[in-house]
Amino acid sequence: MKLWDKGFSTDKKIDHFTVGNDRELDLLLAKYDVIASKAHAKMLGKIGLLTATESESLVQELDNIAVTIANGDFTIEDSFEDMHSKIEYLLIEKLGDTGKKIHMARSRNDQVLVAMHLFLKNELSEIKEETKILFDLLLQLAETHKETLLPGYTHLQIAMPSSFGLWFSAYAESLIDDLYFVDAAYKVADQNPLGSAAGYGSSFPIDRNYTTEELGFQAMKYNVVAAQMGRGKVEKAAAFGMSSIAATLSKMSMDICLYMSQNFDFISFPDELTTGSSIMPHKKNPDVFELIRAKCNKIQSVPNQLILITNNLPSGYHRDLQLVKEVIVPAIQDLKACLEILTFSLKEVKVNKSILKDPKYDYLFSVDTLNELVLTGMPFRDAYKKMGQEINAGTFRPKRDIKHTHEGSLGNLCLAEISKKMEKIIGK
Repeated sequence: MKLWDKGFSTDKKIDHFTVGNDRELDLLLAKYDVIASKAHAKMLGKIGLLTATESESLVQELDNIAVTIANGDFTIEDSFEDMHSKIEYLLIEKLGDTGKKIHMARSRNDQVLVAMHLFLKNELSEIKEETKILFDLLLQLAETHKETLLPGYTHLQIAMPSSFGLWFSAYAESLIDDLYFVDAAYKVADQNPLGSAAGYGSSFPIDRNYTTEELGFQAMKYNVVAAQMGRGKVEKAAAFGMSSIAATLSKMSMDICLYMSQNFDFISFPDELTTGSSIMPHKKNPDVFELIRAKCNKIQSVPNQLILITNNLPSGYHRDLQLVKEVIVPAIQDLKACLEILTFSLKEVKVNKSILKDPKYDYLFSVDTLNELVLTGMPFRDAYKKMGQEINAGTFRPKRDIKHTHEGSLGNLCLAEISKKMEKIIGK
């Protein structure tokens, strides 16, 4: 069944090429098409295009379809083009002519749009929740290991003292920045496009305010052409938010891979969280973190993929837009999986508490030793030269009892303040 069927069929090769993997992806979106169809049926009843009985029977049957979707029993066979055609077929099968009326005053274009908006709202909310769980763990680890010092690097050269408290909470606070982008994407998705039809509205006297309220949207996408132009844009907005989180996860995974190596030996994980080599029995490979790094780097390419699909299209609908679904949906699944597995793994992290006993890290303390001279009255430039000369002569003796007290330093992590920032954005 095709919603545009006029009594003739297309070549099977054309069908296969144009449908692609839409059926598989639509299994994830069907729930939202049913939710939107219910709101549409209620609205048609409200304005008199359906009788009360017709509207109620459509809503009831849509509820039945929703149950099959929730139970995993909903399928889209090859004879159907997509979720829309399968759902309409089921309505007609149960309700006859009443089922044939569900498509009044809408197009498959705004059906896809509203389903995607609802889907993205839900997925972005779940991504926020998963991010908050990781954030809480990172702050907990920062508090637990705040006294354990860690080498800080610039240019991959030993630089200044850091700590596991600083390291864990740095990634925690970075996630807050990422959620600012996610919130912006959510705001784009939280606009109702239903009623824009094929992109030019409808001659039926539909009530778009009613469906906006019924579907829980904060606002309506008023201009029907603007609503249609949102196809691809809402996915791109979500992709930018996701790519920001992905960048943070990728960077942390890279740190973990370095810190786990024997050359660093800063952290370790239980054997069950690592993998081995087929020929080297000593290996404990950080495969999980390498895959998080790779998957998250792949996610960071998603905004560019969407730009390249959509950036030279004129206004109105074009079949190119079908491809945005197959880019954004798997990326969402990958990001959620990465958030979940990183949280799962980090719960088992073990930190090395005696890293800085190695004399190669003595120079980490050169700045603090220099600052101590300045505090005694020596001009900074003179203290800098003196320290440089001692280092060159091999006579440098580090001052290890360092005190960092300003906000955000290793002696004053401001974990409570960082937590308040997160609570503010989660509470929106």
